[in-house]
Amino acid sequence: MTLEPLTDTRAILGEGPVWHNDQLIWVDIEGRKVFIHDPETKQDHAIQLRERVGCVRPCAGDDRLVCGLQSGLAFLDLKSGGLTAISDPEADLPTRFNDGNCDPLGRFWAGTMDMDEKEAIGSLYMLDSSQKVTRQWQNVTVSNGLAWDPDGVTLYYNDSPTREVAAFDYDAATGTITNRRVAVPIPDGEGFPDGMTIDREGMLWIALWQGWGVVRYNPRTGERLQKIELPVEKVTSCMFGGANLDDLYITTAQIHLSDEAHAQQPFAGGLFKVNPGVCGLKSVPYLD
Repeated sequence: MTLEPLTDTRAILGEGPVWHNDQLIWVDIEGRKVFIHDPETKQDHAIQLRERVGCVRPCAGDDRLVCGLQSGLAFLDLKSGGLTAISDPEADLPTRFNDGNCDPLGRFWAGTMDMDEKEAIGSLYMLDSSQKVTRQWQNVTVSNGLAWDPDGVTLYYNDSPTREVAAFDYDAATGTITNRRVAVPIPDGEGFPDGMTIDREGMLWIALWQGWGVVRYNPRTGERLQKIELPVEKVTSCMFGGANLDDLYITTAQIHLSDEAHAQQPFAGGLFKVNPGVCGLKSVPYLD
């Protein structure tokens, strides 16, 4: 495997990659930008927003993204750059939306986090096709890493400070989750589970914040299968893309690095690509 740095873009807090229409969409949360990466030119087109954007997913059939922002959920028009608010379920709390993904039926799930990353005041929400927002899980500190298994019956989810990847039984008909258990415990000293994705074999690829890489785990046994080492400490998320969905795109961050760490990690905040020898699943757009 050859790890390839892709662009000159250096995000403060890169996150949320998603493959759509032969391009990679990703965000810089603290830079308040949405990037559209062209794999042919290896260039990023940036859309500047006025607030933090934690996650985006394409909408089916048009040029919009559904977004999790500091001010709640909204639609972003890719042509005009305009935002249309949907709902702010935590307007009274010091939280913001962080990671998000669409379930197999095209409902958008996104979770919130305490801005200070200390208190379990966040929650996980589901936005259905009628734009109704319902809370699915609560008492979350830093919501991260949503992935559904290929059979669509299990949801994997990270509350990063717990150092646990949780599994839930997932009812596709209702969108409800039950029976939380620990699928993958991350040992002390190996970082915190951040964003993640799943491959066609049902194995999880977990970005490790402060862990210098992405690790592939078997969520049914908790076995660690392999690690892709990165020259960056703060690895934030990953997503399969490319024509065959066999390229793994990886986002990173440079936030709160010291001057010495910056000098040692010149690619911090960059976007990377590697071909790990397996294929991912096609991203599901939001269906409204």
